[in-house]
Amino acid sequence: MGSGERVLADRDPVNGEAVAARPPADAPAAVRTGRGISPMALLRACRPRQWLKNVLVFAAPTAAGVLVTAQGALDALIAFAAFCVAASGTYLLNDAADVEADRRHPRKRHRPIAVGLVPVRLAWIAGAVLVALAPALAALSGGWRLPAVVAGYLALTFSYTYWLKHQPVVDLVAVAGCHVIRAFAGAVAVDVPVTSWFLVVVSLGSLQLVAGKREAELRASGGGSTRAILDAYTPGYLAGVRMMSSGAMIVTYCLWALNERPGLFYGISIVPFVLIVLRHNLLVDQGVGEEPEELALRDRPTQVFVVLLLVSLIIGIYLT
Repeated sequence: MGSGERVLADRDPVNGEAVAARPPADAPAAVRTGRGISPMALLRACRPRQWLKNVLVFAAPTAAGVLVTAQGALDALIAFAAFCVAASGTYLLNDAADVEADRRHPRKRHRPIAVGLVPVRLAWIAGAVLVALAPALAALSGGWRLPAVVAGYLALTFSYTYWLKHQPVVDLVAVAGCHVIRAFAGAVAVDVPVTSWFLVVVSLGSLQLVAGKREAELRASGGGSTRAILDAYTPGYLAGVRMMSSGAMIVTYCLWALNERPGLFYGISIVPFVLIVLRHNLLVDQGVGEEPEELALRDRPTQVFVVLLLVSLIIGIYLT
């Protein structure tokens, strides 16, 4: 049996009852022989690299200029930690539910749960514990608003995992919505108002990333074999969504920087902002973009543009 095929439970040769499924043939020896579970494998299953997405919670506090205060920084960090815990819990539950599909995926088949390093039962238990812990952690900021936002994020994530990811177009909006909730949570954590400009830019940027991710997945799969929803899309449609979102986002950001926030450094920030958008579109067209967070970690031009954007905004917000 190849590890890319569906792993079925074995049958007892005497009574025909199902017994535990065997791990993939190329699983590590410790997995095949049942010699324990690596704590590092469980940490990897929590996908710490994905925590980079939760940096969005710092967007509103940064724009409002409250990160320089001890209370503002603490509340933002609590929101960040709560979303990291919530995200890891949903990743564990999602991977446990999709373990057989992941084993057919050329990249996801190497995830700890799919390869057998983390038992499915343990993933269910650990995921449930983290999901329960996340709102409680958010409550440390005081009040009920941040825990409610975390609960809303979990509700949307579960809806996506078990239903929305099978609905064309809606699945794009659902994933983008998770990013928007992260950004909104940062504003709730430090009790600053959320402007329509902020929500529009974050929403369009999230939609651009999600469309690019689906487009890259579709091209890599050569069809819809690794994710059923991909059968509903074409590269041209997803590219159109991506370009529409990026164009509208650039216009919105320019209007905000030039009219709502007049000042030299706000205007300067338009240049690196546009470069980030254009760079992402180029990388997706080149076949990169299945994991947007990897672009931020590995693509040097993107990193330079992000630093320039942050420097110009920090100067504009805090020093002028």
